[in-house]
Amino acid sequence: MAEITSLNLGKTMEKKLKSVGIYSAESLREVGSKQAVFRLKAQYPSTCVVILYHLEAALQGVEMKELDSSCKTELKAFFNQIKDC
Repeated sequence: MAEITSLNLGKTMEKKLKSVGIYSAESLREVGSKQAVFRLKAQYPSTCVVILYHLEAALQGVEMKELDSSCKTELKAFFNQIKDC
């Protein structure tokens, strides 16, 4: 199993992901960026949409700025639905 660090998300994000039950790159892929942010938002209310973008970009193996606009629009709509939960 690949460590979360293999996705280059940083030590703080790795620690936060582990705190919500995501311990590896594979488990993040299984859960997906949306569910991961849903979990993070529940435990860390200050989680913002940029974290969702970073997680999705990491899963796609691209830089955040390389996410296409339709992907960002979909992610932002999802985040707006959960931000008040």
